[in-house]
Amino acid sequence: MSLADICYLPEEPAHDAEIEEINAEAFGPGRFARAAYKIREGGPHERALSFVATHQDTVIGSVRLTRIVAGQGRGLLLGPLAVRPAYKNKGIGRKLVAIALDAAREAGEGVVVLVGDEPYYGPLGFKRMPYGQLSMPRPVDPNRLLAAELKEGARAALTGEMRHADLLGAETRPGLTSSATA
Repeated sequence: MSLADICYLPEEPAHDAEIEEINAEAFGPGRFARAAYKIREGGPHERALSFVATHQDTVIGSVRLTRIVAGQGRGLLLGPLAVRPAYKNKGIGRKLVAIALDAAREAGEGVVVLVGDEPYYGPLGFKRMPYGQLSMPRPVDPNRLLAAELKEGARAALTGEMRHADLLGAETRPGLTSSATA
């Protein structure tokens, strides 16, 4: 397989079953107990800002973005990001993240947050959130709470507990519409 054989595409409903398989394979049943999953339970992800990597028409990787709020701040939560084991360590995950960040920037979004390892995500533009500025609905290592600021000041506006934007109602969400009807 050559990296040139990999296609990066916007996520579509037809990809859902394969994405679920990849996430189950990557994170196991413990994924449902994670802090980020608790936020994702609050509503749908933004399909227009979520992407897949395919090889020979099979989904081999996926990244999703979900609308979040925290204090007066609005942003996106990145994840899950998963790549099938046979395709790991080839740059596919990094490429998916870069595509998602570019799409968020083009859509006028200000910040993308995730829970992850700084050595992996740092080169992609993510930095640690200041300690105590942002919290999750379940315990998370504060050193793994990272954000990529796409517009100046957007990261600082995120304060307090992060939750799914749908919990505040559609009138508070700028930008794209929810993927609930997509």
